[in-house]
Amino acid sequence: MNMPAQAPLTREVRIPSGDVSLYGDLVLPSGFTGLVLFAHGSGSGRHSARNRQVAQRLQQAGIATLLFDLLTAQEEQVDLHTREHRFNIALLTQRMQDVTTWAVLQPGLQHASIGYFGASTGSAAAIIAAARLGKHIAAVVSRGGRPDLAGPVALAAVTAPTLLIVGGADYEVIELNEQALQQLRCDKELAVVPGATHLFEERGTLERVAELAASWFSTHLTRKQLMEQAS
Repeated sequence: MNMPAQAPLTREVRIPSGDVSLYGDLVLPSGFTGLVLFAHGSGSGRHSARNRQVAQRLQQAGIATLLFDLLTAQEEQVDLHTREHRFNIALLTQRMQDVTTWAVLQPGLQHASIGYFGASTGSAAAIIAAARLGKHIAAVVSRGGRPDLAGPVALAAVTAPTLLIVGGADYEVIELNEQALQQLRCDKELAVVPGATHLFEERGTLERVAELAASWFSTHLTRKQLMEQAS
């Protein structure tokens, strides 16, 4: 007789970052193999349906997820009119680092391998944070991202295996990702999803993103854990 799968532990969290608090949703599957932090893109947040779909696929693969708002509610309201925060990569990067620091101090997460999933401008923040945190980040995945906004110095400094996913019909972003790929010095790969535009709204394209991300994180988060256990 098969035992029913244990439901993931889910809770809303409040994370300090400078003078503000950021809200997030932490999901911990039973026996999870690592934790992936999501950095959303322009004008989006932790309730992004696209990121939540990817997060659910990671959870099914036994990977914990933390979706959080990079901006406060007040900042989001300002950004809707001025767009001044969504391209403030320095601010977004600092918040990625603050959330990472918070996460690794939580009970049960101190020894978890950490991965980053970034979308749009959030990809640049994830890449810079990964460059700064070095060996503490086990893997990075970018969906329809702008890794070029991280700059060549940060790209060259990333040590975490990095997967760049772009839509086959998102021509300008493909070119930007190809340039970024050349500047990365880590284990890296560019995956093009045929027929997909920037938001991966076409049938089956977001599912393909989720599968690629789950495979990448499962491989590299587990590898990081095994290496640490052997050392």
